[in-house]
Amino acid sequence: MKNVTVIQHPLVQDRLTQLRDKSTDIGTFRKAMGDLGYLLFYEAARQLPTENVAIETPMAPLSAPRLRSQVVLVAVLRAGLGFLDGVLANVPIARVGYLGLKRDLKTLDAISYYKNLPEISAEDTVFVLDPMLATGHTAIAALKEIEAAGAKSMHLISLLASPQGLETVLREFPNLHVTTASIDPVLNDKGYIIPGLGDAGDRLYGTLGH
Repeated sequence: MKNVTVIQHPLVQDRLTQLRDKSTDIGTFRKAMGDLGYLLFYEAARQLPTENVAIETPMAPLSAPRLRSQVVLVAVLRAGLGFLDGVLANVPIARVGYLGLKRDLKTLDAISYYKNLPEISAEDTVFVLDPMLATGHTAIAALKEIEAAGAKSMHLISLLASPQGLETVLREFPNLHVTTASIDPVLNDKGYIIPGLGDAGDRLYGTLGH
């Protein structure tokens, strides 16, 4: 699928298996989420533009590459927070925003309940941290908010995606890049990815059954 990259690296797949396993404890789950934030962003960042700048090493002058665009991270609450520390380990100077979006259990539409975005310009590259791309409704709502804030270049990072969710999002945002650890084949009647890993936010914060 155009603009979609599935990362098959052994470390990515190992951490994903930890997340899928229903017997994984909350601490291991959190650690694996953070690791995947780091690893998936590392791969997604291959698209970032660079420029050469003149520097001085302790030994000699050098023309060396650095990032040309500023990086903005937007975590979709709650599950997107599980990625954040791992991603920031790669780009500690990134600006960070938050979008609170929850699913209407009847319609599966996304309902916004919180927004706190930094200043975003057309020159920035915005990485949206949304671990579960199921129906695509939450991702579209987030991307529309970010686009309205001034973003021109956006990249979505997810743990899992469904074919339906990818098709829906890319129809709305054809220039979007998506990096994911797996494309799972099915959505159930409640809009959950199958085989999936359950509710990422609930497993991350220990709120299963509440």
